[in-house]
Amino acid sequence: MTDRAIPEQCLTALAAHLSARRLKVELTACGLRVDNPEVPGCCPEASPATVTLTCRTRLDDESRLWFFGPSHEPVAEAEQSMNAVTWVLGRLALREECQDTKAASR
Repeated sequence: MTDRAIPEQCLTALAAHLSARRLKVELTACGLRVDNPEVPGCCPEASPATVTLTCRTRLDDESRLWFFGPSHEPVAEAEQSMNAVTWVLGRLALREECQDTKAASR
């Protein structure tokens, strides 16, 4: 098994967990794209709530594999995929709260 296959396997396992929660997942060359089709984008032209995760070694953690968010922020150690699931659900829920706030301010 190559080193490249291990991060892809971690992303594939994470995709299975997220898909089970009715989120749309797609493994791309850029990482794991997760869409919540039930949450609209920030404006009519925007796509649904989306987040992309990558998996790579984290040098300041003994080169263990970690999931990283769209701003390259560490999300969770790859061995703790449920922490990454929780982060994604929270991140997409924030988008939903933004929509609720905008609707209430009208």
